[in-house]
Amino acid sequence: MLKAIIVFDTVHGSTGEVAEAIAEEIRSGGDQAEVYDLRTSNPLDVSGDILFVGSPTRTGKMTRRTAEYLENFDAGPWRGRRIVAFDTVGPLSKDAEKRNSMLQRMEGSSRTAAGTIQKAVTRRGLAAAPEQMHLAVTGMWGPLAPDARDMAMALARKHLTEARRERGMENVQMA
Repeated sequence: MLKAIIVFDTVHGSTGEVAEAIAEEIRSGGDQAEVYDLRTSNPLDVSGDILFVGSPTRTGKMTRRTAEYLENFDAGPWRGRRIVAFDTVGPLSKDAEKRNSMLQRMEGSSRTAAGTIQKAVTRRGLAAAPEQMHLAVTGMWGPLAPDARDMAMALARKHLTEARRERGMENVQMA
């Protein structure tokens, strides 16, 4: 069983919805998930097998709370562990095909919250997962795009599979 830590900041609630979707997917497979909202907690000394860090994209970067968390959390337990950056971005098109095209173009970008999270993780001497998780909102302040929860769950499942492989747990049965 893997233990996942999900740390996020949110402004209008959409990034929190993504964090809960990730946790739901993790728990549905019989793994453990702890979720921390940076507005109400500051989990500097938590540890696990995989860490998800999320923020809304604000002017091309993560929020101040997320940046402060990444500067101050105890990096020691995360050496050699998968750290996944996720964000919410928008407003994006309500048309699914156009929206998905825009999300694909963002992959690997340093001008998103996920990109700045990856850079902050790297500056701490840790290895961020190479893939970024971008989830769309269709309005300036939400809501999440209709497919965003399912997309977050699918991406979380992919990262859990990779974390299992990296931890030598690939033969462990998932519920």
